[in-house]
Order: sequence, then structure tokens, then C-alpha cells
Amino acid sequence: MRRVLLDHCVPRPFRDLLVDCAVSTANEMGWAELKNGQLLDAAEAARCEVLITSDKNLRHQQNLSSRRIAIVELPTNRLRLLGNYASQVNALLPSIPPGAYEIVGT
Repeated sequence: MRRVLLDHCVPRPFRDLLVDCAVSTANEMGWAELKNGQLLDAAEAARCEVLITSDKNLRHQQNLSSRRIAIVELPTNRLRLLGNYASQVNALLPSIPPGAYEIVGT
């Protein structure tokens, strides 16, 4: 079962749309104050395998080449629209390789 972390910007109820994975939120992990690089460091140290975010700047602000955590970028953080992308995210989760960066909904 994949360990998935929802970034601060992803609404917590999105977790209910994800299947066959253990989902935590940044807030639940006590990482509410951590910004991008620190959050990625903490997530990797906690052995999270996938970060789900709607932060479109993450890939431009961070050097992701040496990261082990895979990242899935959502096109929005509006909960009512996120349901449209859950099937794509669920299809990615079982096989996304470490360090990959996938953009959903493009």
C-alpha cells in the first residue's frame, strides 16, 4: 500500500476519493508550517512515497532531480472539481516511480 501525503493546498476530503493507499495530510503529520523544500525533506524522511499537490510552482521552485518522493500535480484545489481527477490519480498511484513528476488533467 502506497504512502501518500496531501500537501497543504489540497483539500482534506480529497483523501476519500483515493483508493488502495494510506493517505496523510501535511497538517496531520505536524508539518503545517513547513514550506516546499522542508515539506519534501520531512515527507521523504517519513517514507512517504507520493506527494499530491496543486502547487503549480513546486517544480519550478525546487530541484526535484534528487528526490525519491513522486509528485502528482493537480490542476486545481477546488474540491468540487477534484472529483473529476480522482480516477487519473488513482490510476497513477500504484505505478508512479520514485522521483517522478506527473501532472494530472492536462
